[in-house]
Amino acid sequence: MPPDERRDALVRATLPLLRQHGRAVTTRQIAAAAGVAEGTIFGVFESKDQLVDEAITKAFEPGTFVHQHDALDASLLFRERMVALVALLQRRFLDTFDLMRAVGMVAPPHRDRGSAELEKYRREITERMVALVGEDAVRLRVPPEEFVHVLRLLTFSASHREIADGRLLTPDEIVGIVLDGVLIERGD
Repeated sequence: MPPDERRDALVRATLPLLRQHGRAVTTRQIAAAAGVAEGTIFGVFESKDQLVDEAITKAFEPGTFVHQHDALDASLLFRERMVALVALLQRRFLDTFDLMRAVGMVAPPHRDRGSAELEKYRREITERMVALVGEDAVRLRVPPEEFVHVLRLLTFSASHREIADGRLLTPDEIVGIVLDGVLIERGD
């Protein structure tokens, strides 16, 4: 296996172990999960810390989320599409929060939070979410960009165990609150 593929395989094997063991994961555990000899790790990484740091960085890359988003069924009814979107967002947030908690992080590893690359990613995700709203945008009282912003914010806070006081909302509940509110009937 070429070194780049070996590196990638080791990173992929390390991520679930980090969620389970945090930074206390051992190279023996990583090697067993990757199906390689322990020494193989040090043939492509200088240290366990370098491997762990690369795995953490990989977890924050948008590629998997973008691919999963693009696989969402745009032919579903609007509410069903939004529930599917929120379920995807929530899974991403929960995985991120769990990893951060396990490795002792208080913030994502972005070195420059205002970087052009990060802003480009945020715009791209917003555009994809707005595109998923599609023609149903005419049913909204706010622009679709505002709708997906609120949907993402509520999903974020409703998926963070500490912010939500341990009472996470389901994707159905999140979409219901954004689309229907919490009043029994409209008006005062």
